[in-house]
Amino acid sequence: MAEKAQITSVEAIESFRAKIIVFLGQARPVLEEVGNEITRTRFWLQDEHRAFWEHELRLRGRRLEEANQELFTAKLSQFKESTALHLMAVQRAQRAVAEAEAKLGVLKRWDRELDNRAAPLMKQAEQLQGFLATDMTHAIAYLDQALKALDAYRNVAAPRSEKPAAVEPAKTEEQP
Repeated sequence: MAEKAQITSVEAIESFRAKIIVFLGQARPVLEEVGNEITRTRFWLQDEHRAFWEHELRLRGRRLEEANQELFTAKLSQFKESTALHLMAVQRAQRAVAEAEAKLGVLKRWDRELDNRAAPLMKQAEQLQGFLATDMTHAIAYLDQALKALDAYRNVAAPRSEKPAAVEPAKTEEQP
């Protein structure tokens, strides 16, 4: 009879526990990066890029006003050749203003779409992050306890049998 309990799969549990710890170490930063990336994208849409196109719209609006003033001055001076050039400059400035307005419209739409599409995904990422922080931490603690219990069990001596050894019946001699 063996003197110790025969436990052979403790190493598998230890390996599994170690892999969970490695997974947690890799998953947490990735989930944080997802949140940071959405925040950076939102900041870019709402602040940086929008400010750029709002500035461009004001600048192009001023250029349109200047082109309209030059056209008006040219019409008053009655120079037909310069009026055509000024009219082309006004049209070019109008297209530039329309482009800036369109870019701002696209940015506003993207901002709404980002919130509509990213919010459910961020909620799922936050739930996963909560799961990793609480449930997986509890799982590691549970595996630690299980490993300690198995280790203690492995070190316990097997109980010895109290039964007397089986006695063979005495052989009787047969008489002929």
